[in-house]
Amino acid sequence: MARITEITKIEKTRNSIRSDADCTYCVFYVNDEKYFQLETYGSSGRKEIQKTSQNIQFDKEFAIKLIQILKKEFNI
Repeated sequence: MARITEITKIEKTRNSIRSDADCTYCVFYVNDEKYFQLETYGSSGRKEIQKTSQNIQFDKEFAIKLIQILKKEFNI
């Protein structure tokens, strides 16, 4: 699990598309601060399919940064 606070673009020459995975999200509060959490689950070939593989959390400040990046990168 990771709480993301910073994000930096890097250039890579070797990229590949990963296998599909299901994802859920939840929101929760700690000390009146709202957090957003993404949880991904194992691919269909994995032994425990419904077991959480990764959790990523971020707060409103990071969400704003991420939205700006996504708008720029996808021209939306």
